[in-house]
Amino acid sequence: MESMDLKVQVVESSFIAPSEPTPRKGLWLSSLDILVANIGHTPTIYLYSSNDAAAADFFDVGRLKKAMAKALVPFYPLAGRLGNNSDDGRTEISCNGEGALFVVAHADDELTIDDVKKLKPSPELRRLFVPRIEPSSIMLAIQVTFLKSGGVVLGTALHHAAIDASSAFHFFQTWSAFCKHGDRAAVELPCHDRTLLRARSPPTVHPGTLLTLQPRLTLSDLEGPLAIEVFTISKDQVASLKHLCGGTSTFCAVSALIWQCTCVARRLPPDSQVRMVFPAELRRRMRPPLPNHYFGNAVFRLYVTGAAGDIGTAALGSVATRIKGAIKRLDDELVRSAIDYFENEKAAEMNKRRALRGTLPKTFLNITSWLGRPQYDADFGWGKPQFMSLAESFCGGFVHLMNDERTTYYGGATGDVRMIVCMEAVDMKELGRLLYVKLKQAACAMH
Repeated sequence: MESMDLKVQVVESSFIAPSEPTPRKGLWLSSLDILVANIGHTPTIYLYSSNDAAAADFFDVGRLKKAMAKALVPFYPLAGRLGNNSDDGRTEISCNGEGALFVVAHADDELTIDDVKKLKPSPELRRLFVPRIEPSSIMLAIQVTFLKSGGVVLGTALHHAAIDASSAFHFFQTWSAFCKHGDRAAVELPCHDRTLLRARSPPTVHPGTLLTLQPRLTLSDLEGPLAIEVFTISKDQVASLKHLCGGTSTFCAVSALIWQCTCVARRLPPDSQVRMVFPAELRRRMRPPLPNHYFGNAVFRLYVTGAAGDIGTAALGSVATRIKGAIKRLDDELVRSAIDYFENEKAAEMNKRRALRGTLPKTFLNITSWLGRPQYDADFGWGKPQFMSLAESFCGGFVHLMNDERTTYYGGATGDVRMIVCMEAVDMKELGRLLYVKLKQAACAMH
């Protein structure tokens, strides 16, 4: 089904404020928050089937709103607006309690959950199911779209200045718990002390920092059309890959596979220097560690580099070892040096908030992992989501990895991994061919 044929009708739009008084203040943002402010809102969709819960109150809007108002009390920055400090102009969140945008819509067509699953991330998918955000300073926007077939598409958009993936899923766990259990919900409160990631005085960057830390990414205008493709790696194929890579993590094994295949598919000169970039979680890498539910951006990008010819022809386990080596170098000193580095760099450049659009150089590949995240825990009382995905992928050279926890015929999760790839259209077909050739080779090596 072509998404261009589909229409959604908005029937209600309102703002949900916290149900109790919350702090009114400017929330100071760390250099890691400001670094990603120009990304804007991250759009996602969750798909729920009414077959999982035949209750008459399936996705009751009043119940959802009441739970959100309750969740916005501890998560009060999401009811605020992005702004600038009146004294020094630094980007901050104005915690003013104006509320989160909440939209209710109905799909006009005989659209089913399976139809939506077939739609790839695109501007059209976002237009259909993620609310249009005006003004852009809104931190949180939600759209509940009812399908005539009985299902619901929950479209979400959270501003990256406020959250990273861990913080976003923490909020959805809390909102859904309040909706399902009411006052009996067991929730863990977020920590809003972002000064835990304040730069040192004076900022001190270790000499070796930029051997692992990726500076701000530079995007260029498109030279040709981009394509978005979703590749699925089965649970058994993941196991074969990890075995081939010496028992490394799923992230290292899958990232090694797609980086190697991308280098070959792009037909890069063998001596060109290629770089794989990936956001790394730092909460447990600091000494002392950040609180478990630190609310904000506690990630920055690391990189691995090598000659295209070497990465394209090396044993897959060797490529995975390079990636693992970069992760091992993430310690407290690297975290502190990174914060200090971005604090030094932030001022004029980062506060321009240019929209993140365009494409990375063909020698770069950014891989963002949501593997192991609790995105399928968002049960509002009518069952867990059948499917979760990005609604749109903005930039060429970007890959997202996520668990595919769709249920099997027997009721268990598939254990598959989905890769959402956005890159040059001219190379996409060859990338797909190479991926499955490599996966077949890995499976043969197991036997």
